Amino acid sequence: MYKKFVKRPMDFLLSLLGLVALSPVLLIIAITILIQFGHPILFKQKRPGKNEKIFTIYKFRTMTNKKAANGELLSDEIRLTKFGKFLRSTSLDELPELFNILKGDMSIVGPRPLLIEYLPLYNEKQRLRHTVRPGLSGFAQINGRNGIEWEEKFDLDVIYIEKITFLRDMRIIAKTLLKVVQRDGISQEGEATIKDFTGSTRSTEENKYVNI
Repeated sequence: MYKKFVKRPMDFLLSLLGLVALSPVLLIIAITILIQFGHPILFKQKRPGKNEKIFTIYKFRTMTNKKAANGELLSDEIRLTKFGKFLRSTSLDELPELFNILKGDMSIVGPRPLLIEYLPLYNEKQRLRHTVRPGLSGFAQINGRNGIEWEEKFDLDVIYIEKITFLRDMRIIAKTLLKVVQRDGISQEGEATIKDFTGSTRSTEENKYVNI
């Protein structure tokens, strides 16, 4: 009942309240980005959502557009600024996704929306992550975020969608706030965020994590 009748209205209300309450923060970040990077303020990218429907995700920009002599963009590590690292470590760069939630592209809690090019790489069970709206945070984010391997992330996504409840969503939201304060699992070792997903090496197995 919660998943069918309550989750979406709750997402709409919480995202609307969040945008109103955080509007001064959003404005300060936007002005700072404009001063440091110039236009555009937002990073926009196509991502697959529920039923693999493509939508445009919004984030605050965290990298410059610095290019090499041949005109190609420099690596993420070079283009990621000190302020950009701060935005990512505090998850403030994710705040514009509240507009995605308000529009119905995303949910407060759900599997994170990943790149379109990953779609052909999922195994059958991993593809189940697209049977629900992607989330601002999710079960994988409170169990390691970018510090765990892709296979573990997808296992956790499947565990979540198999049992979506109000209490579980509230616990994930609470633990997400704690993770943000602790700045835990921001990136994998040696990566700006996480290495690219190149395909599954196994079928999804029983996950080692305990349900919440």
